[in-house]
Amino acid sequence: MEKIKKILAPTDLSELSEVGVRYALDLAKAVGAEVTLYHVVTYEELVKYGEVMTEKLAISSTFQTSGSVLEKYERALARFIKERFSELIPPVKVNQKVELGAPDVNIVEQAKKEGADLIVISTHGRSGLSHIFIGSVTEKVVRHAHCPVLSIRPAKEAKAT
Repeated sequence: MEKIKKILAPTDLSELSEVGVRYALDLAKAVGAEVTLYHVVTYEELVKYGEVMTEKLAISSTFQTSGSVLEKYERALARFIKERFSELIPPVKVNQKVELGAPDVNIVEQAKKEGADLIVISTHGRSGLSHIFIGSVTEKVVRHAHCPVLSIRPAKEAKAT
């Protein structure tokens, strides 16, 4: 088995994705790897918050936004890291990256581009109709990644007795 030197840890900045990021940072600390915390902003997310400057270009499936919108998400990622993982950061080299696109496609491409040895990603645990209609980013990443993918499923809340 090759030594893990680079870990890609995608996040959608949700509480559920926190588990995967935490695992990636702990693992990186244990094996001496560096981590890229990676957030992909989708077109739908931009539309939802009214941040799209131009219409989606149907031919290339790309879209444009002002630089300040991307900077807003970069600040959100930095805040997410600082508020939730500050105790894990000092011993680990952490890179942060935010891009626009389709999460599954971008994650696979980013892992390949930076030569990641491992992708550590949370799964939201959808099942049934929501899984069929929405699909699973994690599942698509597992199918297309050039490197191993470690899927972390957040623990279910304990039922009150």
